[in-house]
Amino acid sequence: MTRKTLPTLTAAEVESHSNAKSCYVTVGSKVYDITSFVEDHPGGGDLILEYAGKDVKDILQDQVSHAHSDSAYEILEENLVGFVGSNSNTKSTGANGSVVNGTAVYASTGMSREEDLSVETDYTTDFQRYKFLDLNKPLLMQLWNSGFSKEFYLEQIHRPRHYKGGESAPLFGNFLEPLSKTAWYVVPIVWVPPVVYGTYLGFAGLENAPASASYWAFGFFLWSFIEYIMHRFLFHIDRFLPDNRVGITLHFLLHGIHHYLPMDKYRLVMPPALFIILATPFWRLAHTVFSYNWYAALTVYCGGVFGYICYDLTHYFLHHRNLPPYYKELKKYHLQHHFADFDNGFGVTSRFWDWVFGTELEIPEPQNPKKAL
Repeated sequence: MTRKTLPTLTAAEVESHSNAKSCYVTVGSKVYDITSFVEDHPGGGDLILEYAGKDVKDILQDQVSHAHSDSAYEILEENLVGFVGSNSNTKSTGANGSVVNGTAVYASTGMSREEDLSVETDYTTDFQRYKFLDLNKPLLMQLWNSGFSKEFYLEQIHRPRHYKGGESAPLFGNFLEPLSKTAWYVVPIVWVPPVVYGTYLGFAGLENAPASASYWAFGFFLWSFIEYIMHRFLFHIDRFLPDNRVGITLHFLLHGIHHYLPMDKYRLVMPPALFIILATPFWRLAHTVFSYNWYAALTVYCGGVFGYICYDLTHYFLHHRNLPPYYKELKKYHLQHHFADFDNGFGVTSRFWDWVFGTELEIPEPQNPKKAL
């Protein structure tokens, strides 16, 4: 699925649009074409032309001159035409837009590369511009009381933000806060001992090493399929998400917060309590399918849980560690899922099932800006 892209312009290109026939302004890295609004501006067109080709962030917030209303920001967003790139990294391609370090800027996320995921968000400006969640305050009750539509909510969580200093944004803002965070090492500490013990019991009960290994390996492989299905059809249930605050809040807690704050290292792995809830149906399924042998079901299940451990650790390391060659490619692939195309690339430990089901990421080249708009 190809996503809409917007061109990246040099500062000089933006400054060249500084007259009534073509008037661009910027707010941060965003470029807006407000030519059609010059004559309609309540303060007169001359005031707008005074800032043509320049950044208007300060004047929009200037209390002495005139602090602009929400409608002013909405008008700007309706006229977004591109993004500013640094001169050293931006290559102009004329009518075909621009290329920044060989990649496009994706309109759905406002990002062009994995490094953008770690750029700290200006909380006040972000809230003022998008009217979504104020990162200065606890997030959960803001979302619950917001009245956001599903369409607006999904649009916003797929525009990644980054909390200061790599810390975690407040979710509850009270004594429940620690319960919302899980360090990566909790996963092996909690789950490796039961998996080892369960595998020992399963192998002892089956009394056939090759058969036992086959059951365990089947469970391990089966996890990779479960991982793909859960990520695609549960975590990304976007299309079928109920348009009410219960559905939206549950989605946010399950996976939305990860796309909203993808580099939050304490909300990357699955809390043990949530894993127990999600894993219970698979325990019953294993013992239903392999009802003829309890030890076989146990061995398959242990192989699957070990696959989950590998998945959770891999997911954390893809976001926060430098990895060997194979995983470097996997890291690049997974982070593209966050900054470029969240509708594809559901495999985390492997691209195999993406290949099988046709959901591999194919990052598009920058398009002609006239077509992109």
